Amino acid sequence: MTGRSGRLLALLEELRAHRRPVTAKQLAAKFQVSERTILRDFKVLAELGAPVEGVAGLGFVLGKGFFMPPLALSELEADAVLLGLRFVQRRGDPDLCEAASGALAKIAAGLGEDRARAMRTSGLAVAPSNTDDGERIGQVRQAISAEHKIEILYRDARGAETRRIVWPIALAFFDDTQILVAWCERREAFRHFRLDRIQSLSNLADRLPAPRRILLAEYSLEEPEADL
Repeated sequence: MTGRSGRLLALLEELRAHRRPVTAKQLAAKFQVSERTILRDFKVLAELGAPVEGVAGLGFVLGKGFFMPPLALSELEADAVLLGLRFVQRRGDPDLCEAASGALAKIAAGLGEDRARAMRTSGLAVAPSNTDDGERIGQVRQAISAEHKIEILYRDARGAETRRIVWPIALAFFDDTQILVAWCERREAFRHFRLDRIQSLSNLADRLPAPRRILLAEYSLEEPEADL
């Protein structure tokens, strides 16, 4: 494998590992080449059909649907994957739970009988959720995926209710609840909404006015410690 071809694959791996846009400057520093070289590499990747998208002022992201064959999992990596999938099985909506079970079966099939048995009996477990928001999680997740607005009736900590139209960009899972991260049209700012305080929720046909990845990047500038 030549230096450039190896770097092209490494660039794809780097973008796949990041959920936020990565700048040409950051990539140039990592691979010890010039920014111009990185931009030429991305041009080659585009010609080869890789869905690399440049986000003006923010950097590059890997488009949806791009598949790269996974590497063989070490024993520790298999444990990490198992724990993550068991969390989804316990805390996700019905569709996510089913998908997690399917993913676990596929991974186990690829590990071989002995490794699969060792993974399944690793002793790592996840406690069930103490909330019953599976259906609402599914509604929010679908709106996030479709990049559509939602309308909510929200009751704050003081008991006051307001009806809002929000642009959902992320859903965070905590011990006692889930938090919807969204741009609130009423407040004209990013806000956090506890799912257990949402009294009603409707998925709207209106699409977000900007791609979700852009909104996520803007939110990350305001909340740099948020891992989204």
